[in-house]
Amino acid sequence: MANEKKIDCVILGLLSHEELTGYEIKKRMDTTLKYFWSASYGSIYPALNDLVDRGLATKREDTKSKRNKLIYTITENGRGYLKRWLSLPIEKDELRYETLLKLFFGSENGEEQALIHIEAFERKIEAELPYLLHAKSILSNSLNDNTHKYYLLTVEFGIKTYQTYLEWCEEAKKRLAEGQ
Repeated sequence: MANEKKIDCVILGLLSHEELTGYEIKKRMDTTLKYFWSASYGSIYPALNDLVDRGLATKREDTKSKRNKLIYTITENGRGYLKRWLSLPIEKDELRYETLLKLFFGSENGEEQALIHIEAFERKIEAELPYLLHAKSILSNSLNDNTHKYYLLTVEFGIKTYQTYLEWCEEAKKRLAEGQ
């Protein structure tokens, strides 16, 4: 399992909760998971085909749909694969923000450009934080489902992280404005 693709595990994790189409998987990644994971259609559909070929998921055509949708379902082998992956130690957690990369090399363009990047980052975080707060409110009221407890933990992490980002933005803007 050392060489497993994370996209496989993300898809199996989503399928462990419900049957989904490739489009629905992408939609979940662009909404629910976007705060800590992303994937493109170009990686999702090949991974789905591979999961089916390996017997970790099945696909069937949605006969109720006029659009020939394919619906994917996790198999018992897929659940076993997911459970084995979930029990493995974390290989790496990484933080990748282009804002920070550009700020790291900011001396090349100066304080004005750095402030532009910091303010854009701040606006993005301010726009996304309400979604996390709303999700926390919904999840806090539905903890009777064991799954929601784990969702809530990730949402609370996101809220604390975003609040810290906003504090950092204020401090960074102040330091740049003061020439420090």
